[in-house]
Amino acid sequence: MPLAAYADHTRLMTVRRAKSPGRALRSLRAELDRLLPIDVLTTHYPDQSGRVLLNLFLPPDTWSAVRRDAAAQGQKPGDVLGRAVVAALEREQRERVRQLSARLESLLVHHAPEDVLACAARALLHSRPTASSSHATS
Repeated sequence: MPLAAYADHTRLMTVRRAKSPGRALRSLRAELDRLLPIDVLTTHYPDQSGRVLLNLFLPPDTWSAVRRDAAAQGQKPGDVLGRAVVAALEREQRERVRQLSARLESLLVHHAPEDVLACAARALLHSRPTASSSHATS
């Protein structure tokens, strides 16, 4: 199976042919579990409902807790887990925004807003190689 490293080298990508995205994830999990320690598989593009599908590895005790919570709420384990994942992602995003805002406020104590903006623009422009610069020779 061909695997390609994602640009930031934190993920591997592959294409899997199947009758549905869920089946693609399950068959990929079955094949990759023998080769690599993978926690999460995900579809790259949203499905028809606009959702990205996840295939998670959960230890047995964690999965038991999810099933207990779902039974107590009269819901499906996948729905309970899905809401927990969404809530965790929302918490993480709020924390990242809070940290970034605090750092920005700290910079603005010592620097003019236009200087902070110009510096941020330079950093962003220089951190992302353009198509023409990636082909330049030294």
